[in-house]
Amino acid sequence: MRVRAALAHSTEPVYRHGVSVLFVCTGNICRSPVAERLFIAHLASVGMPDVVDVRSAGTMASTGRPIHPHSAAALVALGGDPSGFSARQLTAEDVRSADIVLTMTRRHRRSVLGLDPRGLRRTFTLSEAADLARSVDREQIHSAPSTERVEVLAAHLAAARAHRHGIAADDMPDPVDKPMHVHRAVAERIASDISLLTEALVPGSDLAGVLETGT
Repeated sequence: MRVRAALAHSTEPVYRHGVSVLFVCTGNICRSPVAERLFIAHLASVGMPDVVDVRSAGTMASTGRPIHPHSAAALVALGGDPSGFSARQLTAEDVRSADIVLTMTRRHRRSVLGLDPRGLRRTFTLSEAADLARSVDREQIHSAPSTERVEVLAAHLAAARAHRHGIAADDMPDPVDKPMHVHRAVAERIASDISLLTEALVPGSDLAGVLETGT
């Protein structure tokens, strides 16, 4: 397990718990912040709020901007909290410091690997990872200490990917400049993918109720 020091007053990501998940999209105002805040909410709902440090960034970030209003509304409806968010530009340090990187599209994944080619085995699109999570050995992942499960999950996903080809459905549509119903549909798909990943990480977790009620 890699150990990271918390750097006070730094503009670089601060990983306080030694376990980190990084979500990546383009502007860091729609898809990846929705994924970040939903994953935080889901972890809290299953008793793991302080185990994993969850971040997001953009390959061409609208630095300093809050979550897009439509995406923020969709996020709130699903039980997430958009408050205090500020878009960030993706850096090589972000990638190197993450235990798993979940991108919104295959193009974003290529951008991530351009920053750190050694990160292939822990970099996936979100939908790709969710699909792979259906077939991993969850008992083996659940038997690992909670502080190691993200890395164990990434290893299982990488092994399963050897038997899978990338497909267009691995890409999450970009809702920016689209009407509210598109933001809502994208957020719901992100929530579904995150639910599958959370279930792979946490024994007995079932987030169907969270997704339906937003509580």
